[in-house]
Amino acid sequence: MTTLDPTPSHADAAVPLHARSRSIPLSDASDLLALLPVSAHDEVLSWVRKGEGVIGWGVAASYETSGEDRFEAAERWWRETADAAEVEDAVDQPGSGLVCFGSMAFAADSDIPSRLVVPEVVVGRRGRHAWVTTIAAADDPPASGTDERLGPQPEPAAPQAVRFSDGELSAGSWAGAVDQALHRIADDELDKVVLARSLDVDSDVDIDPRWILRRLAEDYDTTWVFAVAGIVGATPEMLVRLERGLVTSRVLAGTIRRTGDDSHDLALAGSLARSSKDLEEHEYAVRSVADALAEHTSSMNVPEAPFVLHLNNVMHLATDVAGVVDDTSTSLTLAASLHPSAAVCGTPTAVAGEVIAELEQMDRGRYAGPVGWMDAGGDGEWGIALRCGVFTSPRSLRLYAGCGIVAGSDTASEVAESDAKFLPMREALSPRG
Repeated sequence: MTTLDPTPSHADAAVPLHARSRSIPLSDASDLLALLPVSAHDEVLSWVRKGEGVIGWGVAASYETSGEDRFEAAERWWRETADAAEVEDAVDQPGSGLVCFGSMAFAADSDIPSRLVVPEVVVGRRGRHAWVTTIAAADDPPASGTDERLGPQPEPAAPQAVRFSDGELSAGSWAGAVDQALHRIADDELDKVVLARSLDVDSDVDIDPRWILRRLAEDYDTTWVFAVAGIVGATPEMLVRLERGLVTSRVLAGTIRRTGDDSHDLALAGSLARSSKDLEEHEYAVRSVADALAEHTSSMNVPEAPFVLHLNNVMHLATDVAGVVDDTSTSLTLAASLHPSAAVCGTPTAVAGEVIAELEQMDRGRYAGPVGWMDAGGDGEWGIALRCGVFTSPRSLRLYAGCGIVAGSDTASEVAESDAKFLPMREALSPRG
């Protein structure tokens, strides 16, 4: 494994890598998550939705960075790593060839560094194509036994004796923070702020991240199920996808909890689509994304009205923004330009960030930051790290959930919404009957 100095001035110390991608039968990648071998909790890598995407394991190279220039430093390291690499790619699909997985810190002053990870082995599937990529230092042999390891791996064990406890703030204390935010909005200090709370998870035995990924994929198949450097979750929000010059971004803001009764949920979807409070929150988020992408695109399509995205536990107002990139931006460059959007921070951004730092009383770390993957040419997919948890040890995680607060928000409803957003991870950590 090659771990590189996180100091930007040492980015030119990248060890040359060799990546080789070859096609495999679709049947060998029929269940990507089942191919993940038993690994340390921070070496499991995933970006999968509806059975397609990329997974990885092992660490051929990695990079850590912090601070205001974390995106620029990560971008620089990846460009130099990709330029120095030898790549044999007979597949030519998004996610083949040399790729890295990444997870970026939400705030510049976070004590938790951002991470880029280049796996030793990547397996991908897209449409009628499936492939395996092996990556190693150019003067080292590729990972051994790759063919033998592409079959189903040992089943992950269910978590045992899982206990949940409040993070820095209890639900009641967090409700008080929401009240304070509403007072500031009423005083015209800001228009919107997204406040998050946390739950701590402890177990008597090691928690297998593969168990969590499989449960999330089963229960929330319309989300992107991700794992990078110890953060694991299922995000419904595609921050940015860049593929051959076309950029797309899915904006989610405005949420209502589902009841499980189809007719009732249909009525709730209608009320969400008409809610002035939720439409206002959504408009802030869409505007922040469109304004940021406009600097990098020659044309852009922004739908006039959102649609309602139905997930298993909640429904969101959603808008898909698309544009044609007219500069040399990579997917990480675009993700940096969009972060933090109003969907995870607020409006105005600077004021909302200050309110978050004061009222949440916690370091978000890589929660609500960009998470995803990128190839050697800069194309890739970056979501927002939502509905997720971060391993703090092999037997413990911290879970996060946040809600957008605007004028008209009801504190009790926001607490209920945050509880609903914890549900995917809480259920994924529960044994199945």
